[in-house]
Amino acid sequence: MENLTKTQLILLVLLVSFMTSLVTGIVSVALVNQAPAPVTQTINRVIEKVTTGKIEEPGGGGALIITSEDLITKLVADTLPAVVSVIASKDVPVIEQYFINPFENDDLFRQFLGDSLPQILIPQYRQKGTEKKQVSAGTGFFVSEDGYLITNRHVVEDNTAEYTVLMNDGRKMKAEVLARDQAQDIAVLKVEGSGFNFIPLGDSEKLRAGQTVVAIGNALGEFQNTVSVGVIAGLSRTIVASGAASGPEILQEVIQTDAAINPGNSGGPLLDLAGRAIGINTAVAADAQSIGFALPINFIKKAVSDVREFGKISYAYLGVRYVTITPQVKEDRKLPVDYGALLAAAEGQAAVINGSPAQKAGLREGDVVLEFGGTKADKENSLAKLISQKKVGEKVSLKVLRDGKEIIIEVELAERPTNL
Repeated sequence: MENLTKTQLILLVLLVSFMTSLVTGIVSVALVNQAPAPVTQTINRVIEKVTTGKIEEPGGGGALIITSEDLITKLVADTLPAVVSVIASKDVPVIEQYFINPFENDDLFRQFLGDSLPQILIPQYRQKGTEKKQVSAGTGFFVSEDGYLITNRHVVEDNTAEYTVLMNDGRKMKAEVLARDQAQDIAVLKVEGSGFNFIPLGDSEKLRAGQTVVAIGNALGEFQNTVSVGVIAGLSRTIVASGAASGPEILQEVIQTDAAINPGNSGGPLLDLAGRAIGINTAVAADAQSIGFALPINFIKKAVSDVREFGKISYAYLGVRYVTITPQVKEDRKLPVDYGALLAAAEGQAAVINGSPAQKAGLREGDVVLEFGGTKADKENSLAKLISQKKVGEKVSLKVLRDGKEIIIEVELAERPTNL
């Protein structure tokens, strides 16, 4: 070192510095490559994944979905071809107005007044033939490509009317009413043909309060394809619906929504954000705002299945009157359980109806039905609801509490009589 010149010493220092920097750089690159991705990289990837996500259409094409608004507009565009206006037409009298002079053919007035009769004209009315006119309109939607569609019973309640559907593309097609459900406000119609756009059916048992829904209908019978958006405000409501020609009726297990449902929307679909029908728009609270009701789609599934299989809508029948047991009922009646269906007489009518499947199976007044077909009977799953999920002729096991002991009773369900 002592023999090195000043210049050589400077060059040596620079060389050592260069080598040190080179080694440090190599080590740093190796460490960076092995380290987790920086936060900014992670955020960029998340954003990239969201903004490039796609929802594939049934035909295989893709549509970029970025916002809930885009999702709803696409859902509506895909669904509208399956929604129709249901129009009722019938022959109605043509009434003609004419005028008469009450004194014109009165001999006594003519004798005294001659031709100076007072010119008094009184309007009269008479029928001059008939003409076919539209008498009502509602909404419906296709549930299969072979022309089955559904609407509310009160939309097609007139047995003397003829029904046509107005398609979204302007076509008018004759529709046949295959079945009117006497228990629920449902009707099944059929249009001849195939290849119709239809709406897939969801599962109303999986609905949640607060879930976003879309209602489509023929508002006021005039504004076709009216769309409204809201949420499910409540489930399993019981209401008394009026306005039908047959009078008020009790509807159970209905969906409450704040999506606008107007007169004329009846029979239209209530959709989830996947484009599946989860209800059929049915009623609106007249004295309130944004309170509408829809029948659960699982009711419609059963109706369509019955019509395809039996040509009519039928309901299973047990033949009992009961009180749903709650903690309060348990306390009031000194019962040993706080759930189930207590078979009890009501308003002078027997708890077990004479000649019913329940009587034939040996059920008695005072029995408590704890389970029906393996499902616990309680406030959430009433006995009536459990029965409605079964088919005519189906054999069901009942777990019954009688005199403090649990027994199993087998029953074969019959078809519900039309007078019930």
